[in-house]
Amino acid sequence: MERVDIVLVGAEGVAESGGIINKIGTYSVAICAKTMNKPFYVLAESYKFIRLYPLNQSDVPSRLKWKSNRPDYEAHPLVDYTPPSYITLLLTDLGTLTTAAVSDQLMQLYL
Repeated sequence: MERVDIVLVGAEGVAESGGIINKIGTYSVAICAKTMNKPFYVLAESYKFIRLYPLNQSDVPSRLKWKSNRPDYEAHPLVDYTPPSYITLLLTDLGTLTTAAVSDQLMQLYL
């Protein structure tokens, strides 16, 4: 991470909070980027904006978790939630957005 200038990731979903839902490990990369003072950018299309407001990892919907056929296994997340505080900007087809602007864009898209 020391030789990295910026971090670019995609997103499976952009939550109303401005945070993202993406493959497991994205949150860990965001933590590293913030610790190393590297900008963390998210590339996402506007159709991935979702009306979901997770507050932490446990709020990720259960349909996004891997389930075993064995009853003694717990569901494991396939994705994680990266809070907006770790995201520098979102680069979308609607333009460059701050995490705070996502809620406004959702209202324009869905109302």
